[in-house]
Amino acid sequence: MSKKNGKAKGKGLWAEFKAFISKGSVLDMAVGVVIGGAFSAIVTAAVNILLSVCTWAVPGGLKGLVTVLPALNDAQRGMDAAIGLGQSFEAANLQGLAEGLAKQTYGEVTVLANPNLIESIKTTILSKYTLHGTVYTYNMSSIIDWGTLINAVISFIIIALVLFAIVKTAAVLRAKKAEADAKMLEAYYKKHPEERPAPVEPGKPEPTEKEILGEIRDLLKAQAQK
Repeated sequence: MSKKNGKAKGKGLWAEFKAFISKGSVLDMAVGVVIGGAFSAIVTAAVNILLSVCTWAVPGGLKGLVTVLPALNDAQRGMDAAIGLGQSFEAANLQGLAEGLAKQTYGEVTVLANPNLIESIKTTILSKYTLHGTVYTYNMSSIIDWGTLINAVISFIIIALVLFAIVKTAAVLRAKKAEADAKMLEAYYKKHPEERPAPVEPGKPEPTEKEILGEIRDLLKAQAQK
């Protein structure tokens, strides 16, 4: 391939790319993506506010609505169920459980001489448990996260309601615009009855709104030229 042909092909591809990105559909899609991202943030904030109000009296909020399934093997039973570190425990008991496990592991005398061991044990516990509301659950245990399910359902309902309101509002605005255009056209024909189109023959399709507006434009243009 010659150098000229390569340059010509490159210019052709660049021209096609410019034509592609300048299309209205592509620009509309880009605007839709940006607006969709901003709308998602608004919905997320609205859902969080609604959930906070709905779960006001629930300890730990919606995140605390979990069900821990019974352990079927030793791997799901927790770190040490004998001292309280089973499948779950209250967050308020974390410090006491860390102290108990530290004394059991290193001895009471060693722990009293080096209190940092308690914090080390607490870090180990936190690496194996996840906080759900006010309860820590063992990571290896099977749980049913009701809070996440309820959150998804409420988010879906809010998004559906907002989209319904937007579509309904757009339909009302379109109807009002069509009504205003029809009134404007009728007022024009009252002033210029000679330009009123003949009645539509039976079986002949009625003119569309676009065609009517095109006729108005042509008539106004002709009037302006006169």
